[in-house]
Order: sequence, then C-alpha cells, then structure tokens
Amino acid sequence: MENYDIAVIGAGHAGVEAALAASRLGMKTVIFTISLDGIANMPCNPSIGGTAKGHLVREIDALGGEMGRTADETFIQSRMLNRGKGPAVHSLRVQSDRERYHVVMKHKLEKQQNLSIKQAEIVDIRLNQEGCVSEVVTALGAVYGVKAAVICSGTYLKGTIYVGDAAYSSGPDGMHAANRLSAHLKELGVTLRRFKTGTPARVLRSSIDFEKLEVQRGDEPIVPFSFETDANTLENRAVCHIAYTNQKTHQVIEDNLHRSPLYGGKIEGIGPRYCPSIEDKVVRFSDKPRHQIFVEPLGLETEEMYLQGMSSSLPEDVQISMYRTIEGFERLQIMRNAYAIEYDCCDPLELYPTLEFIRIPGLYGAGQFNGTSGYEEAAAQGLIAGINAALKIKQKEPLVLDRASSYIGTLIDDLTTKGCTDPYRMMTSRSEFRLILRQDNADERLTPTGYRLGLISEERYRRFEEKQRLIAQEKQRVSKYTVSPSEALQKLLVSRETAPVTSGVKLIELIRRPQLSYDDLAPFDPQRPDLPWEVTNQVEIQIKYEGYIKKQLASVAQMRRLESKPLPKELDYQQIDGLRLEARMKLSQIRPLNIGQASRISGVNPADINVLLIYLETHRKKEEEHEAD
Repeated sequence: MENYDIAVIGAGHAGVEAALAASRLGMKTVIFTISLDGIANMPCNPSIGGTAKGHLVREIDALGGEMGRTADETFIQSRMLNRGKGPAVHSLRVQSDRERYHVVMKHKLEKQQNLSIKQAEIVDIRLNQEGCVSEVVTALGAVYGVKAAVICSGTYLKGTIYVGDAAYSSGPDGMHAANRLSAHLKELGVTLRRFKTGTPARVLRSSIDFEKLEVQRGDEPIVPFSFETDANTLENRAVCHIAYTNQKTHQVIEDNLHRSPLYGGKIEGIGPRYCPSIEDKVVRFSDKPRHQIFVEPLGLETEEMYLQGMSSSLPEDVQISMYRTIEGFERLQIMRNAYAIEYDCCDPLELYPTLEFIRIPGLYGAGQFNGTSGYEEAAAQGLIAGINAALKIKQKEPLVLDRASSYIGTLIDDLTTKGCTDPYRMMTSRSEFRLILRQDNADERLTPTGYRLGLISEERYRRFEEKQRLIAQEKQRVSKYTVSPSEALQKLLVSRETAPVTSGVKLIELIRRPQLSYDDLAPFDPQRPDLPWEVTNQVEIQIKYEGYIKKQLASVAQMRRLESKPLPKELDYQQIDGLRLEARMKLSQIRPLNIGQASRISGVNPADINVLLIYLETHRKKEEEHEAD
C-alpha cells in the first residue's frame, strides 16, 4: 500500500488547484482522474472568467493558484466585461484554446514536486477507528493510505447524459461516469442530491455563414488575469460572433417540448437558475422575441465552434431543425450534440467554511460536488480545500476567508451558511462589499495571505510591495501638487461639462471629478512620474471612490466584530434557553464558527443572535470566576 498525505479525487478545475496547493505546501499528494485526457478539461464553454467569475480568477492568482496564469498562457481572445459601468463590476473574460489549456495544466501537474498523478477511479473512502479519513480505494482494488481526501468529482459522480429519449451513464465528453463512490459516501453519512447542467452543440466552422453574424472582437489593451503576466506579451488571436434566435426557432422548440427530457420528467436533477437551457429560456421568457448566441472557437487548431447560450437536451433531429432556423446557421453541421448531464453532489451545509465535512474529519469537498456551477467557482474551492487539508495535517490554523476579504470568501460563506437548492453561480450582486472587492485590487487583498501561507514566492511578494509603495507615494504626491488655472485647463473642464476653476487647485481634487481621468490631467502635471498602468489605475480608483470605500469599510468593521466572537464547535444548542426551535435545528446542523456566520443562517433571527451573545458573555464570566477561584 502506498501512503500519501492528501488524495485529490478528480482532476478538473477544482482538483488541479487542490493538488497544486497541497503539494506546494509540502504535502505528499496524489491526484486521481478517470482519464488523464480529462485533466483541466473544459466540457462546457471553452472560456475562463466572466461577470464575477473574473474576480474569482484574479483572487485565485493573488493567493498563488494556477488558473489565471494558465488562462493568460492559452487564451485566444480577451475582453473586459461591463466597461460601461463602475470598476466594482468590471470582469475579465477570455476565450481559451481548449486543448492547449488542458495540455499546459496537465504538464504543470506532471512537473510539480510532491505530486503523483494516477489514472484511476476511486470507489471507496475508508475511515479509521477515530472516524477520520485513512484510505482511498480504486476500482482495481488498489489501496492508498492518506491523512485527508478532497472530493472534486465534477459531473462524473453517477453522471447520466440525456439527449431526447436517449439516456445513458456517462461523464462529460463521453468519458465514463464514477458510479460506485456515491453508495460509499452515503454509508459515511454524506447527504447526496441530484443536480443537472447542460451544454450546447459544437458545430463545424465552415458550415456557418459569418457574413450574417455580428462580429465581436477582443479588447485592446489586454488586461491579464495573473498579476505576474506581462500584458505586453499578450495578443488577441481570434474573433467571436453573435447570432440570434427568432420566432421560427422558438416555434420548433415549443412544438417539441414533449420530447425534452427536462419537461418530460426524465431529468430529476435541478438545473442552474442563471444558465438555463434554450428550452427553459423560451418557456420562461416567452415575451422575448429573440435570444443571443455567442459563436466562439474552441481553439486555433480546430474547426469546432461553440454556441454559448443555446444548451439543450432536445433530440438530435430537433436540434438540427432548431439550429438551422437561425440566420447564418442555415447549413449548420453539428459535430457534437448538445446534451444535459445529471450528477450527484453533496449538501454544502454539511461543510465547515474550511470545506471539511463537519462529521467526517479529513474529508473535504470542492467544486460541483459542493453544488456549484462553473470552472472558476470550482477552482476557487479547490484551492481553499487543498490549502486547508495541508494546514490541518500541519496542525496549523485553517484558512477561512470572510465575505469582506474576497468573492471566494463570499462564495464559500454562501454555500456553508445558506446552502443552495440549485447549482450556485457567483455574481457581483451576491456580495455586499462589491466596491472593495474589485478584480483590480485582488492582489492588495489576498497576496499577503498567499505569501504567509507559502504559495507566493519571495520575489513576487517584493514586487507586490513595490507596487503598493508606488501607489501610496503617487496618491500623496497628487494630494500636494497644485494645478494653476490656465486657458487650456479651463477649455478641458468646459468641454467635459465640469466647473472651471478660479484659482489653483490640488490635482487630487481634479482627479476626484467623475468627468476627468488621471490621464486627462497629464498635460497639466509636469512632475508626473512614469508609472505602470496598474499603479496609476489603482491611484485613480482609490481617489475617485474614497468616500464610498470608507463607508463600506465601516460596514466591514461592524461585520468583523461579530466574526471575532467564536462559537465552540461542540456547543449544544439544544440546551441554550431562549433559542427558537428552528434556530436550534439550523445551528446544530450547520455548526457556525462564529456569531457573524450564525447571523447569516436562514432561520436564525436577530433575537436568536442576542440569545447567543448573552450566552457567550455569561459563559465567559463563569470561566473567569472559575479561574479566579
């Protein structure tokens, strides 16, 4: 029997981050995958990032994870979404070369010290006499001794594919499902549920009439995902397009809804609310005359195109008819049919915010196994689970990111405190601290944590410190520098519809005006130093939103006062007088780590929180009296 510190089960986006983090923290780690060809696969959209998801990728990078760097190395088109809105919701999204992303990430795993890669299906997880994880067993009967295991099963766990009347056991992309582990997880007391997701057809590029489609080009200049990537080395190499459904498309769908497994009752799993199939869109949004379809290449060395926004589980003949009603798709040739996939996942309310199971020490969950959707949500959880598995073995304090620190913290807090009834998707609206959790300042928020853990190198941390020094220095300079009134300045102010000045004014006051940018004022700032864009961008944002940021930081301080009041892990809530019955049940199930987390549990109201605060204070005084005696 081979012995390891940590076993990672599954090598999708959650698995690779968990394995890399654990091994980089000195743990002897093994990662298992049903197929080596499925490592870091993109079975759905070949892209990284998007609204709120781009925030997650930059936070992963700031902590020392790998997704951002690999996305920069393999993208073919880059766009910053929501540029017309404020910086809080700017989100980077890249179209990736699907095959290259897999190859590059697989190679990184292969080169990583302390990490072994095994092509094998894990069918059992065994516990020792103390009830802690001790072994994992493969389908071939091989046994591996471990101190912790991270389940990153994606959509493989009892996966079932649906296309019309056809239904068969399968993982994504024709790989076989993991059918035996679920039964053993139930024996361990893990609650399993059925969720569903879907994917559109892949089609032949030459069968599309691009003259009839809208062109969607990449952005210039390009902003990288990784804070380590030199933006000057990046270039857009592909063009995407937009098509639209129409009334004929919708009629084909409506005429064949009875043949959809989704509406015929064959699919029991709950699908993603914010990424519905085209059948769902037509039914739920019947007032809309059309829906957007993003036509995106899967890579530079393939003729496959992805039709984002048109996932379906309708029969093959209906898919052909449906797609060909769309302008530009009249001769469309489908290479891979659209399908729905149903799979097992856990109830995340059974997890601590460390992503360890409350009742199974040493067992962690990450990604779609925890009820989320999306590569980015998966990678974020994998990183945290891998870090915490390593920290537990090292007998160090776990890493728990709060809601004010990151979107990662918000994601995990939502899962472990509120749970999810359908595949959870990260959105900017889920965070009450959006203005301070921008994607542009992820390094400021999280790189010190990554450095403290040992995932950020000394060299990278010194560069980070220098960047922060330059930002602070430039903010101080512009707060002292006075701009004299001049004809050119007045002309600029009038042209931007902002009030002219009658006397000298501090440069910082002009930068604060929403009509002006830091770069606009360069001609009136002869002392301006030559600084990198990432520095001047932070200077401008911090100045313009200073008042709002201060207000949000006050809210953060209030939240953290509650977070600083820990709740004992073994506290018997049934014995606390004054708690309502529902609150006792929810608190006993979720086992919150502190008062702040308890306050966000559905079914726990402010009166219950006051009871807990009184209990903690009374308990503290009793302990002090006992010590005094």
